[in-house]
Amino acid sequence: MRREIEAITKRIRERSGPQREAYLARIDAAADQGPRRGVLSCGNLAHGFAACGPGDKAALSGDIVPNLGIVTAYNDMLSAHQPYETFPALIKEAARDAGGVAQVAGGVPAMCDGVTQGRPGMELSLFSRDVIAMAAAIGLSHNMFDAAVYLGICDKIVPGLTIAALTFGHLPAIFIPAGPMTTGLPNDEKARIRQLFAEGKVGRAELLEAESKSYHGPGTCTFYGTANSNQMLMEIMGLHAPGASFVNPNTPLREALTREAVKRALSITQLGNEYTPAGRMIDERSIVNGIVGLNATGGSTNHTIHLIAMAAAAGIAITWQDISDISDHVPLLARVYPNGLADVNHFNAAGGMGFLIRELLDAGLLHEDVRTIWGEGLRNYTVEAHLAEDGTVARRPAPAHSGDEKVLAPYPKAFQPNGGIRLLAGNLGSAIVKVSAVKPENRVIEAPARIFHDQEELNAAFKAGELTGDMIAVVRYQGPKANGMPELHRLTTVLGILQDRGHKVALVTDGRMSGASGKVPAAIHVTPEALDGGPIGKLRDGDLVRLDPETGVLEALVDAAEFSARRVVAPDLSANGFGMGRELFEGFRRMAGRAGAGAAVF
Repeated sequence: MRREIEAITKRIRERSGPQREAYLARIDAAADQGPRRGVLSCGNLAHGFAACGPGDKAALSGDIVPNLGIVTAYNDMLSAHQPYETFPALIKEAARDAGGVAQVAGGVPAMCDGVTQGRPGMELSLFSRDVIAMAAAIGLSHNMFDAAVYLGICDKIVPGLTIAALTFGHLPAIFIPAGPMTTGLPNDEKARIRQLFAEGKVGRAELLEAESKSYHGPGTCTFYGTANSNQMLMEIMGLHAPGASFVNPNTPLREALTREAVKRALSITQLGNEYTPAGRMIDERSIVNGIVGLNATGGSTNHTIHLIAMAAAAGIAITWQDISDISDHVPLLARVYPNGLADVNHFNAAGGMGFLIRELLDAGLLHEDVRTIWGEGLRNYTVEAHLAEDGTVARRPAPAHSGDEKVLAPYPKAFQPNGGIRLLAGNLGSAIVKVSAVKPENRVIEAPARIFHDQEELNAAFKAGELTGDMIAVVRYQGPKANGMPELHRLTTVLGILQDRGHKVALVTDGRMSGASGKVPAAIHVTPEALDGGPIGKLRDGDLVRLDPETGVLEALVDAAEFSARRVVAPDLSANGFGMGRELFEGFRRMAGRAGAGAAVF
């Protein structure tokens, strides 16, 4: 194990000590109650299995047959989640075949950020993570279950489900993915058409045709945003079956992996000899492994928020400094759009998670001695899954060599020496920047600020021809307290065009830029946010700002006394409080924590 990674893990463990100990005591006390149905009265239990068939009812009447709770984020508007429609029936059948029972414990909401980008609904997106955690808790609170499987893939859904799984940490937990859609229109071609549309060179018909060829069928979107970063995390943290993350939906192998996951979930309950409670399984080493994987793959910046909230659910305290310091020691091994031209299907074909995990283990960058749902040791995950002749899952060692070193590099040929996620700090507060897709010559920018209070203002200024010359676009009042911290993905195209025209441009915002952030340097998640008294609220048009990921600096180059004396006058934000359900989330906006602490409402 590399001493640098070990040292960071040690400081996380020491920092987390009291709260981690209290958490483990709580889940151990819950486990001591024995199989869950044993604490229910006859009336409770009768309600719990009233709708079951005779066989399942008989099985559940005692405490000798494990009952598997299914928490599902199915809806058929999300392409990634549409395949889950048939999973509960398959899981129930697989559970009976394995000598157990399965019930749908509950459903959780699942919104598609791709649909809500730039729309009012995006202001509910970050908070949906916490709603998902709470909704899953309601389903599991019936206390009928010996283990749980979680059906979720996309952006806030997996973090929310993980928070729930760790809150119910006395239960074993397995995440069952549905896989990415097959490859469609290349991502760089999609981006080209978007830029042409923004410049008025093609019409809406051409744009919609390109988008429809990109997002064309069931499964996760194929670029490496938050959804696919989620899948990487679940596998490298040991919550997926080995090799399960990136197998396409509606294939025999995908069905076999689902059946196998059910069988495994039933085998690791407290009723057997391999009891693997999620809260004991996931520890500081697992979280550090997730951060290493995030950096090694150029993953979503959303996880600089989500991982903090996920870890906190298990009593583990991590910081942006931890993530940035790990990034300094972890090379970038994957080039998947927007960090390259390939998609996740190309990544999987080149060797996928098995190859990646083996390279990182052999380099001493991952903790090998962790518990997973597959048993002791992460080395179990250095494999690829395939379909055996009898229709079950078989595994073979990950390929010795990458199938495409332009997509997935061996450790000695890393694309860059670090993961590209950096902590920025200065008189504007703290922020995160990801530079894995930013060319070195574009990373350090010192330019006048242009101030905007939402992304539509910036886009309108672009259309009016007002954005000329070098600039740092400051888009503020986009934090959790102001409007729920939406992703500002619609800025990507405009800022990219300005950069392509030869201008030095960057973004500074207290909002999010998501896993789709790309070639333009973006200081995001600025904390404290403007509405929380953050100094980003003091910036004025024309102020010189320096964004320097190389030295970790985010500074307004303004006289210190003058900057300190400036008063902050918030704009009228009343429009953020109504429409598309936003009025229901007023309490969430008031309670939201800072981005650097996970932006949670609990």
